[in-house]
Amino acid sequence: MKVRILVSLKESVLDPQGQTVRNALHTLGYQAVRDVRQGKVFEIELEGLDRSEAEKIVPEIADRVLANPIIEKFSWEILEA
Repeated sequence: MKVRILVSLKESVLDPQGQTVRNALHTLGYQAVRDVRQGKVFEIELEGLDRSEAEKIVPEIADRVLANPIIEKFSWEILEA
């Protein structure tokens, strides 16, 4: 089973890399870009688990290892069963 986990900064946390990208886009003439938020993508292959087991451990993995819950949020999806 393959899952994708998206980790990004919480809205209340300043994103300097996102601001740098936004400024670069404005310099290149893309004035319609209002905001850019940067994040991380993890694709994990799980073996020997059914869907309900994956739904239990994937958020645990994200919360304990991949994201800093103080400043980051995460979402996830199953790509292949």
